Amino acid sequence: MQINQYIDHTLLKATATISDIKKLCDEAVTYNFHSVCVNSCYVKLAKEYLFPNTSVAVCSVIGFPLGAMSTEAKVAELERAKLDGASEFDMVLNIGWLKSGQEIAVKKEIHRLKFAAQESILKVIIETCYLTVQEKEKACQLAVAAGADFVKTSTGFGTGGATLQDIELMKNAVKGKAQLKASGGIRDAETAKKYIDAGVSRLGTSSGIAIVNGTSSTENY
Repeated sequence: MQINQYIDHTLLKATATISDIKKLCDEAVTYNFHSVCVNSCYVKLAKEYLFPNTSVAVCSVIGFPLGAMSTEAKVAELERAKLDGASEFDMVLNIGWLKSGQEIAVKKEIHRLKFAAQESILKVIIETCYLTVQEKEKACQLAVAAGADFVKTSTGFGTGGATLQDIELMKNAVKGKAQLKASGGIRDAETAKKYIDAGVSRLGTSSGIAIVNGTSSTENY
């Protein structure tokens, strides 16, 4: 698979405008990225702008970037985004619940979102920068037990992004029962290839064009 098909071309800044989202979609078509990843308010715009002349998917973040809203709010956001045309969903795990030992609540929430997503892909952002090794392992195990399709390193809005060490840890924790997505700080082709070689199936990045062109970017996400 070509490197462009690993990329979820991402724009999640609070300042993103309608014209910015259209530009993101145009870039995704030009470079044949796997998807565009946007906040849920822009899913309908992205889907209508892309359909029907492209295979680029629309991915929506859910409960982004803190993961601290109610489960009901997350479910409602996912259901609306699905109706608007998203076929992939990157949800933020409730980090406070995990760190409080509320494992059943964390698992139930992921399961409810997967039930709402049905056949669509659900990725669980565990936000590794805030977790201990044991918490990272537990987050991955809970995501698998709840039926998630992917575990993902980061929102790109925390204190740190993806690391190869975390990908190795996550890979061992899911034991082949979920795919891996790395995000946060992947800005050039060399770095992207290291993550692919480490076993990731998807890269979340706003630097996709730089990656494909063999240059580098200063974007944080």
